[in-house]
Amino acid sequence: MNHFNIQGIGADDLAKEFGTPLYVYDGNKIITQLEKLRQAFQVKVNIKFAVKALTNISVLSLLKKNGAGADVVSIQEARLAVLAGFNPKDIMFTPNNVDFDEIREAVALGTEITLDNLSSLEKFGQAYGFTQPVALRLNPHIMAGGNLKISTGHKQSKFGISIQQMPEILSMVEKYNLQISGLHIHTGSEIKDVGVFMQMAEILFGLADQFAHLKFLDFGGGYKVAYKSSDQVTDLEALGKSLSQALLDYNQRSGRNIELRLEPGKFLVSEAGYLITTATVVKETPSATFIGVNSGLNHLIRPMMYDAYHEIINASNASGSLFTYTIAGNICETDNFGVDRQLPKVHEGDLIIILNAGAYGFTMASNYNSRFKPAEVLIYNGKAKLIRSRDNFDDLVKNQILLDF
Repeated sequence: MNHFNIQGIGADDLAKEFGTPLYVYDGNKIITQLEKLRQAFQVKVNIKFAVKALTNISVLSLLKKNGAGADVVSIQEARLAVLAGFNPKDIMFTPNNVDFDEIREAVALGTEITLDNLSSLEKFGQAYGFTQPVALRLNPHIMAGGNLKISTGHKQSKFGISIQQMPEILSMVEKYNLQISGLHIHTGSEIKDVGVFMQMAEILFGLADQFAHLKFLDFGGGYKVAYKSSDQVTDLEALGKSLSQALLDYNQRSGRNIELRLEPGKFLVSEAGYLITTATVVKETPSATFIGVNSGLNHLIRPMMYDAYHEIINASNASGSLFTYTIAGNICETDNFGVDRQLPKVHEGDLIIILNAGAYGFTMASNYNSRFKPAEVLIYNGKAKLIRSRDNFDDLVKNQILLDF
């Protein structure tokens, strides 16, 4: 019997209507997370959703209608945000290692710009001088985050202009009369220690006086969400209190009205997302019992790429004796979603659901093994609606060209 539901809609009903594998997002949970973050602060915060976490335009539209801005890292993400209804002035474009033509496109589109290298900053100065404001992403040389692959503020990271290069930055600002509108630091994902954000604050507030046209300080994202019930998460109350007070103190001391910005991605959408799969094979071997499902690393790469833990449940059988399983995908690679997991007995045809799949799930999906990308469904106010159709064979070949030999 199926016991799992999202806003009262059972997993079996979703599977029957939309098929599996299927990404499902709880829109009300996304908005709850947005409000939770806002309420943690005693000052007004400008929250810009890190679009790379989940780029579906219906999800973006929902966030826009609830007051979020957009943080984008490519011109394509910027155009998706505009399509979803965002005003370009509420979109922050923060690229990495892009051709300068892409920055020109973003300027022409009307987005805000953040640059993270001296080469692009020089070209920006030559092209726009004082006429176009620009923010700076800095590398603070702080190691933080739950995984080296998603730690972005250490001194070996490709992201940001090193704080040791501040003399070069200031020289360029003077040379081109640059209007520096903001300073930005993002040190990575899954940061549990509020002290890391306060280290960032010390750096940003310490540099703010050197930029006469500064409008905002951007602390990025990286708040830890729970993948297990025992996980320690970021103490938002402590973070909000500390950063709010730091901002109030600075503004009072300086006589300025600097804005506080945040760029959450995973925090807003991770726990709102589910990947519903179907058990296709129960395979017993002398060393393990495998549950094969009709999905794989082509749909959710995080377990294999980051060794990320995702809770997995048997939605078709929620009770009874527990058995040890390895839940594996159908891709011709090792693509385990979970190893040695305790689940009630699984039968072929059962619905196996992977939790915390809302962030960096579909956005990192591929057609590897020429398999179709799944459909996406948004549940909002108790109604489930399709927001992306499942791939078909035409999608696989539409951009290919068959030569006549």
